[in-house]
Amino acid sequence: MGTQQLLESLTNEQLKSDLPRFDVGDTLNVHVRIVEGEKERVQVYQGVLISRKGRGVNEMITVRRIVDNIGVERTWPINSPMIAKFEVVRRGDARRAKLYYLRERIGKSRRLRDRRRGMKHIEGMKTVH
Repeated sequence: MGTQQLLESLTNEQLKSDLPRFDVGDTLNVHVRIVEGEKERVQVYQGVLISRKGRGVNEMITVRRIVDNIGVERTWPINSPMIAKFEVVRRGDARRAKLYYLRERIGKSRRLRDRRRGMKHIEGMKTVH
């Protein structure tokens, strides 16, 4: 057994198993646990997933949102115990692996197309013959 396989087998039990399927371009609700003194609460951070990197226990995501016309990005490890859960709000259609170009966009050009758009095209092709 190689060193990489040995490391993966050791960290396998730390991986989360209840993750929904989400890709770059999707709008996510990230439920983050915040500890303030003795109290713990869950805060929801909603934004567009602009990058995903790493794999296994080291996998990280970057989520971008706009607050008062200022772009805010946060990066989290997917398997962090500080993240309560992920929710997919909307599926976006992205042709790239990283959406860093959204940083320069403002207004309506910042929006991504909905992924359902492609399914209508396929249904139309079946009836054409």
